[in-house]
Amino acid sequence: MPSTASLTPFSYVVLVLVGEGGAGPHDLVRMMRQGRIYWSASESQYYAEPKRLEKLGLLTSTKEPGRTHDRTAYRLTDAGRAAVREWLGTPASFPRIQNEPVVRLLASEYADDATVLDGLQTLRTEIAEIAAWLERAEQIETQLPHRSRALALNRRLALRIVDAHTAWLDEVEAELGAS
Repeated sequence: MPSTASLTPFSYVVLVLVGEGGAGPHDLVRMMRQGRIYWSASESQYYAEPKRLEKLGLLTSTKEPGRTHDRTAYRLTDAGRAAVREWLGTPASFPRIQNEPVVRLLASEYADDATVLDGLQTLRTEIAEIAAWLERAEQIETQLPHRSRALALNRRLALRIVDAHTAWLDEVEAELGAS
């Protein structure tokens, strides 16, 4: 089996998303957009990382017909499955949270409260979009029986995260709006 020393948490994201059904970079980007509450990376990484994982022998690729040109489809190799299995036995760490709104609030000493609140208003729209996607995601769970349990658990976590952000935003608006 190839060494897993060069694998990053993002490497495992790609391996898991490719999964048994396979996926191309475009599929990975689509899944990333839908699952942005869990993981954030630039689209270019979803194109580059599968190529790197293929060179390591963890993925294999084939060309398949696409709408306008052939597309690359990746599949897990036995070594890729073994790497995921090994990784699952390692300790998980608390997730890193990169939260721009929290940093904006921390920087609120540099602007008046109204300006800070204006900058946070787009969160309401994004929270609503994520909540709507999570409603649709429940239907997708049944279409993926091999992952339905994990998808349901993760969706419920995402709902709690959305609720927490909504409550935080309500609190910030009440506090800064009262000043």
